Amino acid sequence: MSIAGRKKSTTIILSIILILLTLVFIAPIIIVFYNSFKIKFYINDKPFAIPFNTDMYAGFLNYDTGINKIHFFKAFGYSLFITISSVLAISLVTSMLAWYLTRVKTKFTSITFSLLMFSMIVPFQMVMFTMSKTANLIHLDNPIGIIVLYVGFGCGLATFLYSGFIKSVPIALEEAAMIDGATPVVTFFQVVLPMLKPTAITVAILNTMWVWNDYLLPYLTIGNDYKTIPVAIQYLRGGYGSVDMGAMMAMLVLAMIPVIIFYLVCQRFIISGVVAGAVKG
Repeated sequence: MSIAGRKKSTTIILSIILILLTLVFIAPIIIVFYNSFKIKFYINDKPFAIPFNTDMYAGFLNYDTGINKIHFFKAFGYSLFITISSVLAISLVTSMLAWYLTRVKTKFTSITFSLLMFSMIVPFQMVMFTMSKTANLIHLDNPIGIIVLYVGFGCGLATFLYSGFIKSVPIALEEAAMIDGATPVVTFFQVVLPMLKPTAITVAILNTMWVWNDYLLPYLTIGNDYKTIPVAIQYLRGGYGSVDMGAMMAMLVLAMIPVIIFYLVCQRFIISGVVAGAVKG
């Protein structure tokens, strides 16, 4: 077989493997989607059956039930506010921090950067109880306070990505701006920040998917008072282990839609941003 033939065969095999992997990852989403239109009994009895049968089809009843039971739109509002605010705060704070740590070479900045990298490998479960107690003591157990906690937990990875990209930015550009009379703040916002767009978009995407889908942190800190969507969905569980599976499936579909749309719109920036932040420099 010629080299061209081998390359073509390899491409076909890889394509088939990737298609199969895609189906494996998409299958749970499809199953959740069509189960959201089934009567609760059939979800438990025949979870993989598509609801073509009229006896099995529940229409939008599950959606109506779920929305009313968990006050979905109120939870959606809290999730939206916390996600947008946290992602904006993480993106802005860590970009400034990364610029400072990269450009200012002192023992303090080296130690700070090392601590941030160490924070990436510490499991959340190790600190969640002391964190929730501390958050309660200093009054961070509210939708605004939890933003501070998300900035803290998201700081490590975001700073790492930004730092890698900033190392590839010619320092001569910043020096030229300062010679023209620009202050460090003006230099950052007018010269450095516009060049960080690929990494900033990557940081925004990764943190949006994390914050929007996070369950533990909101549950431990703001709990019943300000339910986000992942926390509110858990309240579809009844007594003695009963679960309204129809309503739960419907709410999971509604919870997935915003983040899927956001990801599809911005996903083309992920690879370029990660490569720029982790390889360059």
